[in-house]
Amino acid sequence: MIAIVKYNAGNVFSVMCALDRLNAKYILTDDIDKIKSSDRVIFPGVGEAESAYKDLEEKNLIEVLKSLKQPFLGICLGMQLLASSSEEGNAKCLGIVDKRILHFPPSKDKVPHIGWNTVKASDDPLFYKIKEDEYFYFVHSYYFPLSQETIATTNYSDCTFTSAFRRDNFYGVQFHPEKSSSAGERLLKNFLEVKL
Repeated sequence: MIAIVKYNAGNVFSVMCALDRLNAKYILTDDIDKIKSSDRVIFPGVGEAESAYKDLEEKNLIEVLKSLKQPFLGICLGMQLLASSSEEGNAKCLGIVDKRILHFPPSKDKVPHIGWNTVKASDDPLFYKIKEDEYFYFVHSYYFPLSQETIATTNYSDCTFTSAFRRDNFYGVQFHPEKSSSAGERLLKNFLEVKL
């Protein structure tokens, strides 16, 4: 069973629809025991970092999420909340990766970054059978800097940023696989099959 973390930044309907297409069993929950006992965890998010973190605090989920050992996938804001902090509202985050989320620098490109962009991925199992420079769908104004945990990169607004990372059992993707057509469906399938 997959636990989709229920909190005030979750954009869960499209994630649930994507899992339905894969015939995956899931539950949308903020119940600590159900999250702990799940086989995998998906942590989606669209919204603002500071208020999302506060909601996780109110639900007593901070330490629970940090302690999980099963495969874990953070999507968009869910990925950013796995960093140590964010410029967005000067928010504290979970600290899975010791990086600060940054706002895109001023440039000729529009911010937020909305639309399809290429992802240059490593050979991590999350990207199994996904071609180099595949297109995925993005919606974000803040980005995850490059780090030793980076497993995929994307360039936008004169900035190369982490579009996917892995730290132990924790994966994060800045793009929305649930909105990224066949490539996104393949990535979600890979996550459901990944072995630690």
